[in-house]
Amino acid sequence: MCDDLVLFSGYAKLPIGITANEIYKVVGIVVLVKVATGEIVEADCTLATKLARRHIADSLVGYSLKDGVDELVHLIDRIYQGGAKKSLITTLRIIYDKYRSYTEEHHVQPAE
Repeated sequence: MCDDLVLFSGYAKLPIGITANEIYKVVGIVVLVKVATGEIVEADCTLATKLARRHIADSLVGYSLKDGVDELVHLIDRIYQGGAKKSLITTLRIIYDKYRSYTEEHHVQPAE
């Protein structure tokens, strides 16, 4: 087990009228992060279709939470034009806040 890998998750309500809302009510994004670098090494989400889940998850891999959340927000804004866009952005902001809190609480030193 690698102590440098930490799982973070974020959830947000989905808008009424989209398929994912009928199935889940909320959307979740879960990311596995190399804490020292902030790099997202694996991701998953709960959108209704396999294609959407895979597209979002694959697109998040490689981004670093150390760089802030704005780049991820712009990424979702560019690559996802579905009804859950605002909910996805909210989940990423929650994940980023959890990452920041975790690194501050555990005094994580940046990797060189």
